[in-house]
Amino acid sequence: MQQRTSTKEEYLKRVNEVIEYINNHLGEDIDLNRLAEMSHLSLYHFHRVMSAFLGEPLGAFIVRTRIETAARLLRYTDLSISDIAYRIGYGAPSSLSKAFRQFYSISPNEYRNNKEYIIMKPEKIWPDLQLQGEMKEIPVRNVIYIRLTGDYRLNDYCGTWMKLIQFVREQNLPMGDVCPLCIYHDDPKVTSPDKLRTDVCMVVPVAVTPKGEVGAKQIPAGRYASFLYKGSYEHLQAVYDTIYARHIPEMGYSLRDEPGYERYLNDPTQTKPEDLLTEICIPVE
Repeated sequence: MQQRTSTKEEYLKRVNEVIEYINNHLGEDIDLNRLAEMSHLSLYHFHRVMSAFLGEPLGAFIVRTRIETAARLLRYTDLSISDIAYRIGYGAPSSLSKAFRQFYSISPNEYRNNKEYIIMKPEKIWPDLQLQGEMKEIPVRNVIYIRLTGDYRLNDYCGTWMKLIQFVREQNLPMGDVCPLCIYHDDPKVTSPDKLRTDVCMVVPVAVTPKGEVGAKQIPAGRYASFLYKGSYEHLQAVYDTIYARHIPEMGYSLRDEPGYERYLNDPTQTKPEDLLTEICIPVE
């Protein structure tokens, strides 16, 4: 019997499944042997495949994801350092402190108390920014997605969205939401541009089997702080800084440890930059 050669698309599917598992289990002991079993690859090939697609060894990816998550929680929540350590998989706060200092040359406590300390980029606050905000209880949603890695500003969002539409047509699936949705997994203040991860998503009315580079998952139900921003995409980082520094604290909600998303309400190829509408949804509790 002839052995079937694995294609790049099959590898992408396996990598996506492993990364989703890691994202959802940061607080647990992540067994690399278990991840290899999930991927249906031998340990020898598993680590080489993951390194090739991630651009770094899998162990380094897990450590970096944990530390960058800690940096976001330190800056944007009131969780204790002990709670943060346990939440992201460290058995003791001292272990987190050691790893955090290795990454950022500062302790978690010093980083939390020194708002002027810059890991990568300073905040940009718009005191006069007007945003329409409301709380929404949003049900669970099925999405298909393609993951992009790289600078948020340079990704080919339109081309990726067209790939999702083509996938729906090829698989004879019911068409999903006509408004693209993007999940941004990393904070550009603490993650280098070449490591930033974006899921370009289409909300679909049915559960879908992933295939190749097109993954499938659910966005969990929950409460979201929703903001409607009108203006150019190039100012979105300042919009986020203003939301986290002013609007979320004023609303009195704490952040859930889940990534937010953006939903694009008009076509950037047919709309002036100043008239673009973006719905920004931040998971809160």
